[in-house]
Amino acid sequence: MPPYTVCQVRWPEHSAELLAVRRAVFVEEQGVAETLELDGRDAGAWHLLACDGAGLPIGCVRLLVDGHIGRLAVLRSARRRGIGRELLVVAVRLARKLGMGDLYLHAQTHARGFYEASGFIAEGKEFPEAGIAHVLMRLPADNTPT
Repeated sequence: MPPYTVCQVRWPEHSAELLAVRRAVFVEEQGVAETLELDGRDAGAWHLLACDGAGLPIGCVRLLVDGHIGRLAVLRSARRRGIGRELLVVAVRLARKLGMGDLYLHAQTHARGFYEASGFIAEGKEFPEAGIAHVLMRLPADNTPT
């Protein structure tokens, strides 16, 4: 059994697990207001959930219909094991399967190198989002990380 699995899940059935990870990372750890974290776009998004060997949620990411990858979060205790990268790669593959072209995300500036390693290209200047410095990053339609 692998140390973790990544599965596509539906919001109605898995919102509690997805939100538990997002709250732990964004609200509790990073101090993002819960009203900003819950933006009303989850029901119409595709979601991926990473679970450890015991089936407990440890990471997540969502993909919006406009090609926006976001809400990528991995619990502090599960970091540095490749889970974030796997979530990103699976999200990009899903977007490609759905026929999406260029993909984009708002990367926290400290994570810029993480996304660049997967082919995302920074565009424009830094901007604040939820009180944290971010940069717009795009992945061209002809690029799919492996």
